[in-house]
Amino acid sequence: QVQLVESGGGLVQPGGSLRLSCVASGRIFNINAMGWYRQAPGKERELVAVITSGGSANYLDSVKGRFTISRDNAKNTVSLQMNSLKPEDTAVYYCNADILAFVQGYRNYWGQGTQVTVSS
Repeated sequence: QVQLVESGGGLVQPGGSLRLSCVASGRIFNINAMGWYRQAPGKERELVAVITSGGSANYLDSVKGRFTISRDNAKNTVSLQMNSLKPEDTAVYYCNADILAFVQGYRNYWGQGTQVTVSS
């Protein structure tokens, strides 16, 4: 089955950096857009960054200039480099992707989520 596995979350001090990674595995034929969402306690899930198969990226306004999304199509991975982290960045971060897999059309998949905590 298709699976998204995230890594890289953890505890970091304000102003610090963290890099999240997500790898898609399974009978994958193609992956279109990949992205990162986050959800803080008591808040709605929001799109942080998205990147197309061609490498075009878009970001949530509050993370522009601080976060960078990238992908490696050969490895079916997407990463999120987070710099100058702020306490308000604290949330569970979820990997998301539109994947064409065996016996199905394109379908949206979610990772299990990884906790990012920015605190002194």
